[in-house]
Formats: sequence, structure tokens, C-alpha cells
Amino acid sequence: MSHAYSEDQLVEQPAITLLAELGWQTVSAMEEVFGPHGTLGRETKAESFLVPRLRTALERLNPSIPPEAISGAIDQLIRDRSVMSLVAANREVYGLLKEGIPVFALDTKGGGQKTERVRVIDWENPAANDFLLVNQFSVTGALYTRRPDLVGFVNGLPIVVIELKKPGVPAQQAFDDNLTCYKADIPQLFWFNGLMIVSNGTESRVGSLTADWERFFEWKRIEREDEPRRVSLEVMLRGTCAPTRLLDLLENFTLFSEHKAGLVKVLGQNHQFLGVNSAITATLTARKQGHGRGGVFWQTQGSGKSLAMVFFAQKILRKVPGNWTFVVVTDRVELDDQIAKTFKACGAVSETESELCHAQSGAQLRQLLGENHRYVFTLIHKFQTPELLCDRPDVIVLTDEAHRSQYDTLAMNMRSALPRALFLAFTGTPLIVGEERTREVFGDYVSIYDFQQSVEDGATVPLFYENRTPELRLENPNLNDDIYHLIEAAELDEEQEKRLEREMDRPYQLITRDDRLETVAKDIVQHFLGRGFQGKAMVISIDKATALRMHDKVRKHWQAEQVRVEQELAKLTTYGAKSDPDRIRELRERLNVIQTTEMALIVSPGQNEIDQMKRLGLDIAPHRKRMNDESLDEKFKDPTDPLRLVFVCAMWLTGFDAPSCSTVYLDKPMRNHTLMQTIARANRVFPGKHSGLIVDYANVFASLEQALAIYAIGQSGAHPVRDKQQLVEALRQAITDAVAFCRQHGVSLEDVERTIVGSLERLTKIVDAVECLISPDPLRKDFLAQERWVWTLFQAVKPDPAVLKFSSRVACLTTIAETIRERTGEGPADISTVMTDLNKILDASVAADGFHIPEGKKDHGVIDLTKIDFDALAKRFGKSKTKNIDLEQLKTAIRAHLDKLIRLNRTRADYLTKFEELIESYNAGSRNIEDLFAELLALSRTLNEEQQRHVRERLSEEELVVFDILTRPAPELGPEERAEVKKLAKELLEKLKQLLVLEWRQKASARSQVKLAIEEVLDQGLPRSYTPDLYKQKCSAVFEHFYETYGDRGVSIYPTAG
Repeated sequence: MSHAYSEDQLVEQPAITLLAELGWQTVSAMEEVFGPHGTLGRETKAESFLVPRLRTALERLNPSIPPEAISGAIDQLIRDRSVMSLVAANREVYGLLKEGIPVFALDTKGGGQKTERVRVIDWENPAANDFLLVNQFSVTGALYTRRPDLVGFVNGLPIVVIELKKPGVPAQQAFDDNLTCYKADIPQLFWFNGLMIVSNGTESRVGSLTADWERFFEWKRIEREDEPRRVSLEVMLRGTCAPTRLLDLLENFTLFSEHKAGLVKVLGQNHQFLGVNSAITATLTARKQGHGRGGVFWQTQGSGKSLAMVFFAQKILRKVPGNWTFVVVTDRVELDDQIAKTFKACGAVSETESELCHAQSGAQLRQLLGENHRYVFTLIHKFQTPELLCDRPDVIVLTDEAHRSQYDTLAMNMRSALPRALFLAFTGTPLIVGEERTREVFGDYVSIYDFQQSVEDGATVPLFYENRTPELRLENPNLNDDIYHLIEAAELDEEQEKRLEREMDRPYQLITRDDRLETVAKDIVQHFLGRGFQGKAMVISIDKATALRMHDKVRKHWQAEQVRVEQELAKLTTYGAKSDPDRIRELRERLNVIQTTEMALIVSPGQNEIDQMKRLGLDIAPHRKRMNDESLDEKFKDPTDPLRLVFVCAMWLTGFDAPSCSTVYLDKPMRNHTLMQTIARANRVFPGKHSGLIVDYANVFASLEQALAIYAIGQSGAHPVRDKQQLVEALRQAITDAVAFCRQHGVSLEDVERTIVGSLERLTKIVDAVECLISPDPLRKDFLAQERWVWTLFQAVKPDPAVLKFSSRVACLTTIAETIRERTGEGPADISTVMTDLNKILDASVAADGFHIPEGKKDHGVIDLTKIDFDALAKRFGKSKTKNIDLEQLKTAIRAHLDKLIRLNRTRADYLTKFEELIESYNAGSRNIEDLFAELLALSRTLNEEQQRHVRERLSEEELVVFDILTRPAPELGPEERAEVKKLAKELLEKLKQLLVLEWRQKASARSQVKLAIEEVLDQGLPRSYTPDLYKQKCSAVFEHFYETYGDRGVSIYPTAG
């Protein structure tokens, strides 16, 4: 009965059946036979590709290419890329898959040679390709052999990797424990990878090679946006792995984007895939019908709208015949720059092209459209008159945020200037009453992906709202429509600013009043420094002068806070002062943030701005110099850069993505599109970021309610921006769940908290809690997952005073969790003073009779197995009160020792299998802890003996491996025959090293020489008791060892092995 509910039966077999239904051939590699006529045609487990299938596919797809050119193409495709970074290798291979492999072939007509491109995949006809699904496909890397659950091969190349868990086990474990491990241990499998899927049958996610867990996303619809949204393995596989959709994803929805932090691989998400394909269909329909209205593409801010523009344009260029030019239109200079950077980062336009294709005037726009440019970037303001600029029919106009007021007349001029063009509007907010002109120019919706859907799918993080106006007792005015129109202007010139002051009169004076700004600035300092997940933050003021004043005031209070913290630290660290290590640590962390944080003013330049600001007593000159000299936008986007706090009034409020930005301090009256665009600065996904926080000083609550009602509420009616109190309630519930979980497993957090702070009793209680929760493995993982969720919410709520009532319990949970991580070698070595005290208790209890983990070592939590006193440890374990902790430390020690032994000699893999079987039997409840500990001690002794075996055999480690391959298994050998085989191992090693030339693994002739030498030496030297079949097995095994272990010119791990 239990077998029927295993991972294999519940998840893996149904997945295989479905993929077979979708057109994949299926085969199991559990009992794979190697060799040209074997199960898959592989020579060794180190090969992640299937050469026979690859060759057959290339010959079928390229009938005119001669065999020697096909062989050259295969060599290029499967060459060793281990010296490259994984994502760089993947990008190189992707280029070959997409564009074909350049080869030289004989020119039969003109003589000499000509360049041909060998097609690897038939993108136009999916059925012409070979789709093979292999389950339990083993791949051997430099140290380990790993076995993903399912690998999908297209024409012999491993394009899809699927890792599965049974229901009840979080899908994230497949990512954390398996895929992350595979990428490190068997990178050659991922040189060809198109996408990765994880699933436990109910929760399924897909992601790219470089995606962290936060960027693995669900796939809820298969064919259309209006389908019911379902999270299931079936929808995932039908939506991403049906051959036609898989090839579309690979060919048209895969990008590599260059960033300061490195190369990132981008895979189109479900809403982008369906939305872009729908938009292309609508655009081609508009072309056929002759009206030019491609439609409105509404996908909410932060969900990848700019990337959708790239996907759309690149697919049209590749798949639709025509000499296409795309005119990308925005209404702001910074948006123009931002979108051009996105296209450049993805390689859609080159560095040179991106400089040349910006139209600075209508005349230049006419010139660029008359030239052969794929992309032209321009501002809507270049269409001041309806004069004809270009009447080409192969122009597609992509506009960003096309329904802002500036577009009204100018958009009609744009239609007149480009009468035969196709028009498609991209927007992050929907059309509303009064924006009918947008429909006249662009047509109706072709894609809808609203704010709420985006949050539900994890494409953006939820936003929480905190109104701090009442807390600060600030007076904020109610504003009329005329004033809002003034405020919403992109940037105000001197005359407009004077008009704003005149129109607002008292309200403007209230918002910009000095004592009010002083109060807000002081609060921003305390609030930002108190944030749990700090990230980056934006302070938004009503105009340029106020933004500069706010910058100066925040900096003043920042410096005052630094002085205060330094003084308090000095008091606490003075000789004779009462010890408070927690407070000292907290102050040092706060001081570090204060000292390392940079701030910047970000405002657009204006005429005479220096004189204008001087008349107000402000100095903008150094800020303008910095804005001109430094790439402040790149610095703010870089999560590791110390620029954490920026002061703006209009720039960066639209079209600017800094994923680590988690807080928006709003001190500017706003509404409608502008308000929605602004709060979306905090909704981007970033590792460790649970949510974005909107801190309201301008009392925009009523405007926010109205804007959300118009723009954001999804079909479910749920509100996507929630009061921060809901976040507090989520934290309360998470803590309640964690407390109940601990109680269920014999740990009372209340009992721990009732003990006296700093007492031995409290430390002992924590040790007891660790003992209860550290083992077995599933229990530990569940507890650590609960604690991580509590900690994430706790960090998201800070600095709200509500966290104070939870802080003690959260600290208790975290201390237990960090102790567990430290004991198992999973966490930081130096966590806190409390951890140091805990370690003293734990280590003292262990060191008395057994093993000891020294402090300050790199591999904390890892014991040197060779120095264990096994007898003393066994004796102490019977009396131990911390058996679970002792067990976990011994497991960690054995795992580390096995890693070292197997790295040198893979024939020792049986020891790892034995170890894992023991652990699994304990986790399943079929062994008690005493039995497991005894068996692990016996295994430890065996491993110590194994480590010294090469000395007893009078062989080097390198020679011992060859000897083991020849004798495990082997016929019964007498002393003389064993001596013969030892001598043979030495001779074989010496001879083969002479044959391992440069790139021997890539050259068929060199590989053949090595194989032939192995066969000759073994044929002459093996004792007669080896049967012909066993002889063949040994030849294959020796070749596999040398292929996997020895690089060019015999370079291997052995000369440097400890």
C-alpha cells in the first residue's frame, strides 16, 4: 500500500504518462547499459548528451551537409565548457541551438570551402524533432554522480530537467536540495538547459538556469488568458512541455540580460507568453484588415512589461517575414533611456545601435525610418504636428503608458505621421472613462494581467500601506483637480512652480512648511534604520526644492543619530559598565548601516536651477555634478551598492526598476496613474523580500483607495494593497503555528521564555529544544521552514511597534534554529554571543568523552572523523541527554569524510549508498536512534580503515582506484593473482597517462587510442579467471574512470589530493 503512495507512483509515473501523451518517447535509465548499442548510446555517465540521437537528428535536418561537417558541428556543440561560468556556457550553446552551428563545407560549384550553418532544431516544424524523456538519468561530475528524476532531450540534448517530490513535501525542497546541488555537481547537464521544473504534484514551478526560488514561477493557463487559473503539474507540463509550446518558449521567450551583477537568463512567464502571442495575433490581424490598431497590452507594473516588449519585437522579427522597424515611444526622457537600456541589455540592439537610433527631432525620426534600423527610440513630443514622416507598412509603433494625458493630441498626430504603421500600446494601468482616444489609436485590450493576478502569481510582491500622518500629527490639505494636474506634471519649470505655489497657497505652505519637513525627515531616519528587510528606499517630495530640503534634513538627522549611537556604544563598552551583549550587537549593526549608507538627490535638470535654488538658500550644484558624473541609477539598482536612500519628486517614478527597493516614503499628493506607478516602485521580486511598504506622509489614503478601485482590484475582488495591520496579523498567525508545531514535538517556547535572561537554565532549555527538533531530517526541515517564515514576516513588519510583543518569541525561535544550523554545519559559524554560550554547553557535553568541534574553524559544525575516540563516544552516547544532537554531528562528520574519500575513488560510492540507506531507514521510523548511532559508528571505523587501505596495499591513491576497478567485482583471486593485478594497475596507469593528449576527450582518434591501449593491457595482464564478459566490463569501467577523472595531458585531482 505504501508503494502506491510513493513519489514515483503519485507524481513521477503520471508525469511520464502525460508527457508520452504529449508526444515524447519515454525510457528508463535506471539499469542503463553503456556503449554504442546500449540503452542511450552513451560511453560514460559523464556524458550529459546522447550523441547517436544528436547525429541522427542533424543528418535528418541537414541532408545537404557532408558527414565530416556534421561531425565538426557535433564537436563544437558538445565541447568541454567547464572553464566557463555555467550561464556563459549556456548562452553560448543557446546561440548555436537558435542560429545553427557554422561549419566549413566543400563548395562543389565554385570550388574551395564555404560556410554553412548546421540546424540543430527545426523551429518551424516541431514534429521533425526527436523528443525523448528519460527518467532516472545518472550524470557523473567532477566529484559526484547525480540522478535527476526526469530529463527531456530534444535531438539528443538535455533541454528540460524536472525534479519531483511527493505530495506533502514542499516543492521548494526540490529546488533547494536537488536542482541547486545538480548545477554545482554536474554542470555539464545544464550547458544545454532550456528550463527547469519542480513539482510535488500539487505545487509546480518553472524557472531559468539563473533563477533563484523567488523567480521560479507558476504556470496556471495553457492556451488562453481567459482560462480558469489552475496550479497543477498537468497544467505546467501541458503549458511548457508540449513540443510546440516548448520550442516557442525556447526560441522566442528566452533572453540573456547583462547586468552589473552578472549575466542573467530570462524565461518568459506564463502571462508574458500568452499575452505576447495574443498581441502578435492581434497585430497581424490589424495588418491584414488595414486599420493598424494592434491593441492595448495591459500588464501591471513590475510584472515584466518592458521584457514583454522585447519578446514581442524579437518574435515578430524572427517569425514574421518583412523588413520590420519598431518605433518605441515614451513620454519622458528617463523612460526612453530605461527602455533602450532594457533592449540593449538583452542584446536586441547593440551598444552602437542604441546610441544611433534615438530620434531627437521629427526630422531625425524621418531620417532613421528611412534607414535600415530595426529599432528607433523616440519621445511622443516629437509628434507636435500631423505631418507625414513615413508611409512604410512594415513599421510597428510600441508605446509605453499610452493613455497619459500627454498622449491625447500627440497620439493622433502620430497616427497621421505614420499612416500605414501598426500601433500597439503597452500599459501598466487600464484604460478608464475619458481615455477613448487611446482606443481610437490603438484598439482594445489584447492582454490583461492586473495587479491582483500579478501578486497571486508571485510576479510581484504584495504591497502594504502605512499611514504615518496621524502618528506624526501632520496637517495635510485636501486638493482640487487643478492642483493635482499641476503636481502630476513630469517636471515643473520656474513659472509652473510659482503657479503651483500661487494656486495651492496655504495647502502648499502646509506641505512644505519647515517644521513639518523636519518632523518627516526625523521619522524617515528612525523608520528606515528600523526596517527588518532594509533594501533600498525612495523619498518622494512635491517638487525639486522640497526634495533637496528633505535630503538635507534627513542627512542632518542621520548624522545626529550616528552621534547618539556612538555615545550609547561608548557607555556600554566602558570598563565596569553592565554587560548587555544583545544591545551592543544591535547598536553595532545600526552603526554599520549608518556609516555605510549613501544618499542621493535625483531630479531632472532645469534652466537657471542653481540660481533658483540659491535664492531659496539651497545648493544643488554638488548634487547636479554627482548626477552628471555617476551612474546613480545603476548604483541604486545594485543591491550591494551603498546608495540606499534617494530623494525624488518626479524622476524614477515610472519605468524604473530596482528590485531591492522595499520602501516608498510618500510625501507628495498623488492620484490615479501616477500614484499607481509610484507605489509599484516597491513591488518588484527580490530574494528575501516578502513585500513592499508604502509609508504615507501626504495623507493620500483616499486617493489610493480610489486608484486601487479603478486600476488594481482583480476579478476576485481582492484588494492588492493591504493595510500593514494585516501583515502584523500574518506574523501573529505564523508564530502561533510555530509554537503549536514545537509543542507537538515536546518543546514549550513559553517555558524557555519564563527562564531568567542570561541564566544557565535558559541555555539548558534551548539545548533541550534543539535536541527535540534537530532530528530526524524531515522534522528538522519542517521546523526550519516554519522559523524562516516567521523571521521573514518579522523583518517585513519592522519597525512597526507591534513587533515588540513578538520579539521575545521570535528571538527564541531564531536562537533554536540557528543553533541547529550551526550544529549541522548549515549556518554561520559566529552567530551571536548567545550562540557562543550555547556552544560552550553543547561542546562541553560532547568533548567530555567523544568528539569536539573547535571554534573559529572554517568548516564549523564538521568533525574530523579520524580523531574520534569511538569507544568513548559509544559509551557516552548511552548516557547522553542530547542523543539527537550527537547523532546529527556524527552524520555531518561521516558525510564530510565520504565526500573526501569518494572524490578520490568512486568505487567507494557503496559506502555513501549504505550511509544514505541508514539515514532513510531512521527517518522512516524503521530504526531507533541507538541502533542508527551504533551502525554509524561501525561505518565510521570502516571509513577510517578505508582511508589507509592504499598504504596497506602498497599503492598510491591513484593506483588503488584502478586496482579497485579491476577487482570490484572480480573472481576469487589468490595472493599471486592479486599481486599480478596490482602490477597491472601500475603499468596501465603509466601507459595511459602518455596517451592523454590535449583535448583527448573531444577527439575521436585520441579516445580510440586510449580504449585500444586499455583493451591490449588488460587482455595481456588480467588473470585467466576473468571471463570474456568480465573483461569487457573492466575495459569499459577503466575507460569511464579515465574519461571522467583525467583532463588534458593527464591533469587530475590526484597530485593535489590531501
